[in-house]
Amino acid sequence: MKQEKQFVEVIQENEGILYKMTRLYADNKEDQKDLYQDVVYQLWKSFHTFRGNAKLSTWVYRIALNTALLYLKKKKRKGYKTPLDGIVLADEFYDPVLEERLKILYAHIRELGEIDKGIVFLFLEGKKYQEISDITGMSTSNIGTRMARIKEKLNKQIIKK
Repeated sequence: MKQEKQFVEVIQENEGILYKMTRLYADNKEDQKDLYQDVVYQLWKSFHTFRGNAKLSTWVYRIALNTALLYLKKKKRKGYKTPLDGIVLADEFYDPVLEERLKILYAHIRELGEIDKGIVFLFLEGKKYQEISDITGMSTSNIGTRMARIKEKLNKQIIKK
């Protein structure tokens, strides 16, 4: 029972991360719910293996990112695409200009490769290059190079429109 309670606390503490990850990697509400459940299930399956060698959030990010990448591979095999549902903030936080900018940014991020999407997601979450490196297994210099290229690409795409 103690392990279940700890797991629920971990999920609650990292719920924002999980929702953002699923929003980035799934196109509609139903797929987002499915991916969220897959991530939570994978976290539960692996919970007993967490040894504390890394921060708990790093472990959560790694499993969530790997699950999302696996989800995309499975979805590609199915061969269908569905449109993105509108992204709406709660009324008290709703800003139409910000909402439109977020839609544009997310649309361009979705055009990136799967790994680059994950790197951008982690960067937008405020992770430092070293932490992104720990989560993805790439070198810190590789992360820095990729981020520079991603930023340049996104700037060019967004400015064109």
